[in-house]
Amino acid sequence: MAKFLVLHGINLNMFGKRDPAHYGTITLAEIDDRIRALAKDLGVEVECFQTNIEGEMAERIHRAHAEQVDGVLINAGAWTHYSYGIRDALAILTAPIVEVHMSNIHAREEFRHHSVIGPIAKGQIAGFGVESYLLGLRVAVSAAKEPKK
Repeated sequence: MAKFLVLHGINLNMFGKRDPAHYGTITLAEIDDRIRALAKDLGVEVECFQTNIEGEMAERIHRAHAEQVDGVLINAGAWTHYSYGIRDALAILTAPIVEVHMSNIHAREEFRHHSVIGPIAKGQIAGFGVESYLLGLRVAVSAAKEPKK
């Protein structure tokens, strides 16, 4: 069975408590439940991982490489905009990477408009709340079926 990794970055454990105008009131546990339900419907396995520690995120990405996951969904939170360490860890992967964001990062503060992950991702989905994750998983599953180049 194909395996996908969903990575939640810094401060995303605070969904449901943090800035409901941008993120709504859904919690990270509820997001993960929705992702797992969709994964089951799509016939794939999914693991969800969240950390506020950059080195732990890089280590989990390294393990994903060793595990040869079929795709990665990442909402790196603020790391999206400046973490070359997370970007370089992701660049090691050969599986498709889909960047997702609950809010529309391009309609927010200027510093949020730039992603260091975007150039190595298959694509970016932003602004649709939890649907960003669900759309992202569908895209990752589809991309994993494409022939390797």
